[in-house]
Amino acid sequence: MKTFSLKVLASDKVFFDDRCKMVILPAQDGQLGVLANHGDMVVALNMGEMRIQREDETWETALIGKGVMQDINNRMVILTEFAERPEEIDAKRALEAKQRAEEQLRQKQSILEYHHSKAALARAMARLKESHKSS
Repeated sequence: MKTFSLKVLASDKVFFDDRCKMVILPAQDGQLGVLANHGDMVVALNMGEMRIQREDETWETALIGKGVMQDINNRMVILTEFAERPEEIDAKRALEAKQRAEEQLRQKQSILEYHHSKAALARAMARLKESHKSS
């Protein structure tokens, strides 16, 4: 199977920079699988699980935040809020963040604060889900 270049850039680090055979991403309208020689495209990404099939056939899984993917001439770049491997996620910290977000949602707050609390809750829930997969 042919390979293509993949670079995953999180807001705080270069998460992945290598060649791979396939990437499965959480797109706005569902899971999106991309192979080498796919047509050029730009896609908005949701928070969720990203899976990368390396050249040696092994799979790497990560939780990514919202972002965008650009694939042009077999060079894919993913820009995302965050990218974490399941083993990097601190389940205790994620549970505490979930509880804080739920408490904030019970409080009277502005629309902006409400949306921030909802996003924090979604992030914590995704981290908890991903951390349980690795254990």
